[in-house]
Amino acid sequence: MRRKICVVTGTRAEYGLLYWLMKEIQKDEELELQIVATGMHLSPEFGLTYNQIEEDEFRIDEKVEMLLSSDTKVGVAKSMGLATIGFADAFERLQPDILVILGDRFEMLAAAQTALIRQLPIVHLHGGELTFGAYDDSIRHSITKMACWHFVSTESHRKRVIQLGEQPEHVWNVGALGIENILKIPLLSKAELCAELKLDDSLPYFLFTYHPETNGNANGIYTLLSALNQYSNVHLIFTKANADNGGRTINEAIEQFVLKNPNAYLFESLGQLRYLSAVKHAELVIGNSSSGLIEVPYLHTPTVNCGDRQLGRDCPSSVIHTSIDELSIFEAIETAQKFQGPYEQIFGDGDVSKKIIKQIKKFPSQSIQKEFYDL
Repeated sequence: MRRKICVVTGTRAEYGLLYWLMKEIQKDEELELQIVATGMHLSPEFGLTYNQIEEDEFRIDEKVEMLLSSDTKVGVAKSMGLATIGFADAFERLQPDILVILGDRFEMLAAAQTALIRQLPIVHLHGGELTFGAYDDSIRHSITKMACWHFVSTESHRKRVIQLGEQPEHVWNVGALGIENILKIPLLSKAELCAELKLDDSLPYFLFTYHPETNGNANGIYTLLSALNQYSNVHLIFTKANADNGGRTINEAIEQFVLKNPNAYLFESLGQLRYLSAVKHAELVIGNSSSGLIEVPYLHTPTVNCGDRQLGRDCPSSVIHTSIDELSIFEAIETAQKFQGPYEQIFGDGDVSKKIIKQIKKFPSQSIQKEFYDL
């Protein structure tokens, strides 16, 4: 009997990272892939991106509706409650052997705590990382303590997971999942990309993704947009913020900015192919997305990382950090535009999914009795 490996995904970005791992599970004769789609995937406001999962020839086994039309702290907390109820029902119906969770979002915390109570063993991806500017940091470490096995992206992250009390033999440094996309997906040329996005391909462009600093507020978006007002000679390509508290404030500000600036464009979701192609041909990537620190350097594009959301995360020298004030932003953009390299590749060689599958096939199909590894 094939072992049932259940993967939970709640956002377009997370699904893009999980894609090749899901494909490896799907084609393995010893494993059965189960997919639970939740969160932003099921929201019209964020582009109903579950459709992309199905277009990629995956079957979604359960859809867990949980996202309220609210990004307040109360709204997010209530969404987590709905998610916990939904995951309890979904896991009861699916009866998976192992649950795979990536990262640090509140949807994943709800999935992890549900799995913990029903003694469903968890594989956690991308643990041990630090992001001081968001409560994701606490969520990530919490999921680590609920998980049985861990696949991390650097050796420093492996050491940090062990420092949290996890057994060293249950923690593997396999590199970052997103690098696999860069190596395996044939990207669009700039002309092809601009034709799809209806842009003039003779102009350079900045690619912008900015999410809430959930340990602070979303007001930094106004300073960032004010700074970008000065760049009328380039296209400004925006993607929407995620569903964390403050996300709608950011999206509404960008929508107003785009209405006033004919060189600015907002997309609900570019999808993995268009996003990575846009990164490759961008003059620079600006905002505070983790992709700017992890995947973007592998495409030899400089990043301007704004504010504290990613504070503490490992990153190469092609990432230029700036505080949220206009002068600092101008200076960081200027530095990025002059950056010539090197583009260090600190998150592995991209051969990630097969390494993970090799280990998963060795795991027992029941929750292990964890003991705290005391340093």
